[in-house]
Amino acid sequence: MRPLIAGNWKMNKFSSDAALLAGGLAERRRGQGDPGCDILLCPPSILLSGVAAALADSAIALGAQDCHPAESGAHTGDISAALLADAGCAYVIVGHSERRTDHGETDALVKAKAEAALRHGLVAIVCVGETLDQRDGGRALDVVSRQIEGSLPDGAGAGNIVVAYEPVWAIGTGRTPTPDQIAEVHAHIRGALGMLDDGAGVRVLYGGSMKPDNAREILAIAHVNGGLIGGASLAVDDFWSICEAVA
Repeated sequence: MRPLIAGNWKMNKFSSDAALLAGGLAERRRGQGDPGCDILLCPPSILLSGVAAALADSAIALGAQDCHPAESGAHTGDISAALLADAGCAYVIVGHSERRTDHGETDALVKAKAEAALRHGLVAIVCVGETLDQRDGGRALDVVSRQIEGSLPDGAGAGNIVVAYEPVWAIGTGRTPTPDQIAEVHAHIRGALGMLDDGAGVRVLYGGSMKPDNAREILAIAHVNGGLIGGASLAVDDFWSICEAVA
């Protein structure tokens, strides 16, 4: 299947920086052609309109970092999937470990957000992954199984969801699981997705300190169908190098 390289900018970049970063990547995509993967940028919500303009006619997709499960209403500070679709988004990340930890998001809430995304034609990138204590306690696969079972939306399939495995202990720490550890979890996720009619076609991304110097090795692991990139998505050269590493 065609890999997906998604950049999660998290809470970074001002409007001028965002335009330069998105515009620079758009120029790379136009000038150097198809690197062999789908490319996605997920900036902070306040930057979506500016990034959408910078990506126009570039074949790079726009996504958001979160959505609210409700259609509209009295939810100050939140953004609905409908508003994201109206802003030009094609994807939305739900259940990122930082949302699960910082905001106490449960699997049920993540599922509700993913279902809202599907109702408005967005592809939901559903994040799963274990903490260091869970990994050291031998519970990594059990945790991932529980999160998949509880977080995937009704009607999930290859056309409307992506699963991102992010070992929580590797995000932003510079620590990376061994290739064997990544392979074990991705194979487990692939097996868990067998409950879906077309689960074999669902892309499973790796997220957790993927960088230009380790991207090629990680992307070559079985059942790794792309990356959810954090820090390395904040520089044109680094992010484009990861996109090229899929070849």
